[in-house]
Amino acid sequence: MKIGIVTDSTSDLPADLIQKYKIQVVPSILILEGKEYADGIGISREDFYTRLPTLQSKVTTAAPSIGDFLTPYQTLFSQGCDHILSIHAASQLTTILNSARQAAQEFGDKVSIIDSGSLSMGLGFQVLSAVENLESGIPSAIEAIESTKKKLKVIAALDTMEYLKRSGRVPGLVANLGGILSIKPMVEIKNGEVKPIGAVRTTKQIDEHVLNFLLEFGEMERLAILHTNAEARAKNLLNELMNRVRKSIPRDILLVNVTAVIGTHLGPNAIGFAAVKK
Repeated sequence: MKIGIVTDSTSDLPADLIQKYKIQVVPSILILEGKEYADGIGISREDFYTRLPTLQSKVTTAAPSIGDFLTPYQTLFSQGCDHILSIHAASQLTTILNSARQAAQEFGDKVSIIDSGSLSMGLGFQVLSAVENLESGIPSAIEAIESTKKKLKVIAALDTMEYLKRSGRVPGLVANLGGILSIKPMVEIKNGEVKPIGAVRTTKQIDEHVLNFLLEFGEMERLAILHTNAEARAKNLLNELMNRVRKSIPRDILLVNVTAVIGTHLGPNAIGFAAVKK
């Protein structure tokens, strides 16, 4: 049985892995100063984060349409796929999964829609685990996704509360942290929810907190260091980690500048990680 894989641009999968595994990626929509962009097309992540603090109007995002999913589904079936696994961002945080589900109804039971309960490489690693188990069939691929989900930790350390407050996506989180824009909050994305796990005042303190979370996590099967245009800090975090626990981290570690449709809610200069326990 030939199985196709579809995900969305919030998966943050690097281009070389998308090409290697022939993954179909449906872009979300970024609305910037009245103009719509398909996520990752027409404006680079670096340019977006550089411009974000100076923009006069609020940046908004939108889920892909049903039609945006019909195209890759039809493409994969025309290429001889018998079934499609469509794996997407947490349904509690976006309507992407709902669009995919509605598009899938056109193909009966030939498309399985899977809620990752995560974002960025938390989703991306679930997609990769599925791809690596396709030869063993659909049940094995789905089991690999669920196994990855159970062993996953995704943490983000924001430079400011400002963009999270602007987005209005997680008002409960803002309320829990007191809405104080001067603090630097840490959040965890788990089972589709964004949960506060701490807050500090300085960049140095938050970098140390992220490193400590990684050191306490234990031996890892997969690791991505995430950032929003804070590459120097992300590299420093990785170097510190490698100096401390080189033997317990994966050989192929990804360094990912998070896609703009996620970063618009996080703001620039955030760092974090997605890790899967071994």
